[in-house]
Amino acid sequence: MEEEMHTDAKIRAESGTGSSPRGPGCSLRHFACEQNLLSRPDGSASFLQGDTSVLAGVYGPAEVKVSKEIFNKATLEVILRPKIGLPGVAEKSRERLIRNTCEAVVLGTLHPRTSITVVLQVVSDAGSLLACCLNAACMALVDAGVPMRALFCGVTCALDSDGTLVLDPTSKQEKEARAVLTFALDSVERKLLMSSTKGLYSDTELQQCLAAAQAASQHVFRFYRESLQRRYSKS
Repeated sequence: MEEEMHTDAKIRAESGTGSSPRGPGCSLRHFACEQNLLSRPDGSASFLQGDTSVLAGVYGPAEVKVSKEIFNKATLEVILRPKIGLPGVAEKSRERLIRNTCEAVVLGTLHPRTSITVVLQVVSDAGSLLACCLNAACMALVDAGVPMRALFCGVTCALDSDGTLVLDPTSKQEKEARAVLTFALDSVERKLLMSSTKGLYSDTELQQCLAAAQAASQHVFRFYRESLQRRYSKS
């Protein structure tokens, strides 16, 4: 309890405005999401966090190449396309992290010998890009009707030189930070599915960032629910 209070006290409040709900003390940037934007994919979603925007499309379950076929579950692929140019090392690394997260929640055994492909297009990168990619991928999977044991979300934390914790940092804050940590969490138990870290931090700071990310994930999942409620109440 003391650690959670200490964590909350050190979070620098960022103004959260926009269409998404915000609880007291929540320092995430504003969210916006729109599903079923594209006609060719089986599911699609556009996710906006502050000025960071990612467009996701999901294809499948569909026929899979024999060379990639897995006899007892679906083959899951993630393709991340940068805003400009060809994918590089950073994109390939993010692809692997997103794929590992999706594989942890997608019930691939229900569709053996098939392919599920998640294509992510970066529209703008203003910080916390990996977290935004995770959120876009989750909403696109939901739109495609892919069976999952839980939803998931991404939350990024940054640690300043003085140890101040910033949730959902901008590009400028990431460049000035001593460490940047991104966590993928599930919606059932706030269980850690994936983590990506860069920089120097102590074990205590790692636990503080994880606790802050788990608390912030509640706001993300609430936004998921309200976004889906708004969509299906119209139809």
